[in-house]
Amino acid sequence: MRPIHPGRILKREIRTRELSANKLALALRVPSGRITQILNEKRGVSVETALRLSRYFGNSAQFWMNLQARYELAVAEHEMGSRINVEVEQAA
Repeated sequence: MRPIHPGRILKREIRTRELSANKLALALRVPSGRITQILNEKRGVSVETALRLSRYFGNSAQFWMNLQARYELAVAEHEMGSRINVEVEQAA
């Protein structure tokens, strides 16, 4: 199963509200490229962006950071989990 990037969730939010990436960027006071990159899953959600998104959408910054952390962990487990399982022994 493909991990869910926070950009996919953000895309749903802006579609529901009939916003463009540019309008959201203006409202958040961030460069439009930042929002576009998140929406295209080319960039993660930073702490600052999480704070701005939470203020705008009325949810918590932790929500956005949890999405980002879960995504990064899933990608890392896929890319290096098997190798780490071989390299590192479990404590007795």
